[in-house]
Amino acid sequence: MNSRNTLRQSLRQQRRALSAAQQHRLSNRIANHISHSHLFRPAQHIACYLPNDSEVDLSPVIQRAWRMGKTCYLPVLSEGKEKRMWFAPYTANTRLKTNRYNIPEPDCHPSQWLAPQQLDLVLMPLVGFDQQGNRLGMGGGYYDRSFAFLNRDFGIKKPRLVGVAYQLQCCESLPFEAWDVPLNAVVTEVGLWRFSQ
Repeated sequence: MNSRNTLRQSLRQQRRALSAAQQHRLSNRIANHISHSHLFRPAQHIACYLPNDSEVDLSPVIQRAWRMGKTCYLPVLSEGKEKRMWFAPYTANTRLKTNRYNIPEPDCHPSQWLAPQQLDLVLMPLVGFDQQGNRLGMGGGYYDRSFAFLNRDFGIKKPRLVGVAYQLQCCESLPFEAWDVPLNAVVTEVGLWRFSQ
């Protein structure tokens, strides 16, 4: 097993060790930091996610975004081998279906999907992060492939990629590959950190 997979396993175990009450309390703190951030306030098209495997629950952020008239989206995995994501609108009435990883995603026609370039802000789940803005995901590569255009053209300013995690997921340093897309910021229960790219 390589070092990324070993670290991924260890961090997921630590995250799962949080009690339901701890997860709820920390998720609310994180949601508060996001909702009051300078990245959230001007954003109109916001990609979120539904929690899986003890990830931070973004429900309070989504509810606040709806009240403010913002549009929220959830990732939809493309079919086939390309391993890319699109983003489908998510409302209180959206019908969901589970994808190949058993994660809920909107059950809507592809004509309603947004391309990653059309988003203002992306709130991304992660397994680990470091203080240089590197992200350790689940290993599927969906986020890196979908946002690779941000690595190719440094003139592009959006969407802003913000990792969402518990502070215990912070690592001193993560291995970095050329195809990894760095984060603009990370939010934990302690606060929001911005990274210079």
